[in-house]
Amino acid sequence: MKILAIAGSNSETSINKQLVTYAASLFENAEIETVDMNDFEMPLYKHQREVESGVPQQAVDLASKIDGAHVLLVALSEHNGTYSAAFKNVFDWTSRIKNRAVWNEVPMLLMSTAPGGRGGLGVLEAAEKRFPLHGGNIVGTFSLPFFNDNFDKENQKISNEEKDNELKEMVQKISAIESILEK
Repeated sequence: MKILAIAGSNSETSINKQLVTYAASLFENAEIETVDMNDFEMPLYKHQREVESGVPQQAVDLASKIDGAHVLLVALSEHNGTYSAAFKNVFDWTSRIKNRAVWNEVPMLLMSTAPGGRGGLGVLEAAEKRFPLHGGNIVGTFSLPFFNDNFDKENQKISNEEKDNELKEMVQKISAIESILEK
């Protein structure tokens, strides 16, 4: 099984990257590739730029990675209740590739974490509404509130047993769906 783990943040110390990396590690016998938004920096999207220069190669490269995956793990950082500017720009450019849906119906676990009590619920709600319009096949969602209290940074795993079990149940659900699809 090929898993593409995407952290929707360009922070070098992204807590969502830590979460998505941990979630990916829970899959057995999986080939995992983690996407760093910093590898997909592109000019700020604007229609005139697209007309003049076309879609940047980085957007095409990300689309290719999505198409090659069996499962997408997407952990979104929340900036003012929605996506980070870095993620939104990559999403916008990728949506401009002709004859494709951004997520291409690849089964997806959508996640978020934050230092506060809502755990990124605002960005999850926004993505749950928007992603299906762009080929998002959201199999489940997961939110980890109070990241600093619920994630063991030294061992790089969720320390809150209830939340850890919740994520593990999601991983099992996606693994079961993927094994059915492979038959």
